[in-house]
Amino acid sequence: MNELPNSYVSNRVLKINVGFLLSAGPGHSHDTAFDVPLLRVSDDLMLDFVRGPIRLSRTAAGILVQGHLETAIKSECYRCLDPVTYPVTVRVEELFAYPTPTVAEFSVHEDGILDLAPLLRAEVLIASSSGLLCRPDCKGLCPNCGANWNHTTCTCAMDDIDPRLAGLKKFLE
Repeated sequence: MNELPNSYVSNRVLKINVGFLLSAGPGHSHDTAFDVPLLRVSDDLMLDFVRGPIRLSRTAAGILVQGHLETAIKSECYRCLDPVTYPVTVRVEELFAYPTPTVAEFSVHEDGILDLAPLLRAEVLIASSSGLLCRPDCKGLCPNCGANWNHTTCTCAMDDIDPRLAGLKKFLE
């Protein structure tokens, strides 16, 4: 397997030659499975792994891809910026058009190559769009000094009180 210098596998493993299915005609299918570590799907998305079975079925309109893929995103917590690994299960069901029409989001290239990278990228980004947290009770960063409140405390927050909320301070006393 070709690995990139930073130990991520190239997204070329997501390019599948389906020429044999295109020539076989509608009604034929092929089952395959992924078990790929540290995959760079695109410039903005790196996955810890991709595992799971997929089925490629030839239809009159192209190749239908169906499957369940397990993966994990390596990213940063959106509150405290600590590294986080977030598991994601992606259910894939998409028709890759063939022959390539003028308007199609996903299609099989003329050389018989089906590229799963754009579909996998879209599905993973949708699944993780709510934001990633290192833990549900993440306290975040101090807006003044940048201290990570999960690991340390600071006195900045106690000193600076928004004047609009100063009246509420008496309830804390």
